[in-house]
Amino acid sequence: MNLTYILIGTGVLLAVYLVATYNGFVVLKARIKEALSGIDVQLKRRADLIPNLVETVKGYAKHEKSVFEEVTKARSALMSAKTPLEKAEANNMVTAALKTLFAVAEAYPDLKASENFKDLQRQLEDTEDKIAYSRQFYNSNVLEYNTRVKTFPSNLIANMFTYKEAEFFEAEEEERKKVEVKF
Repeated sequence: MNLTYILIGTGVLLAVYLVATYNGFVVLKARIKEALSGIDVQLKRRADLIPNLVETVKGYAKHEKSVFEEVTKARSALMSAKTPLEKAEANNMVTAALKTLFAVAEAYPDLKASENFKDLQRQLEDTEDKIAYSRQFYNSNVLEYNTRVKTFPSNLIANMFTYKEAEFFEAEEEERKKVEVKF
């Protein structure tokens, strides 16, 4: 009778261990999928921010470029003016171009494009931090999962249910290089 209870108790403990270990693998796989999804969300956010950042810079640079082009054009017109009328018109062009240039210089800190750029830059930095955190979270879950897949006795259950090691989220060689932003 005692032997029967011992065998039944051992069988129940073994079944509980089997179920708990199997469920542990299921939970870890779900955490890995969630962590990978978190990385995807942040990468998508970064991909969405970059074009906005580039367009803001392009828009601002285009604005500055047109001002400088107008100043250069007005100066050239003034230098090539022959008659008093041509010189007066060229002088008016230079005055107008310089007013615009001074307005840009004075308003620079308050330009919406500049503020948009700063905001987008902050968002991009925040996103980069979130990507790094998401990668770390993912890799922590992979480490825990892989440790259970490889260690005894949970490796027996992993092999029984064909759980294989998961891959870490590692930076590619290109990602390890210094990033140079050129506009």
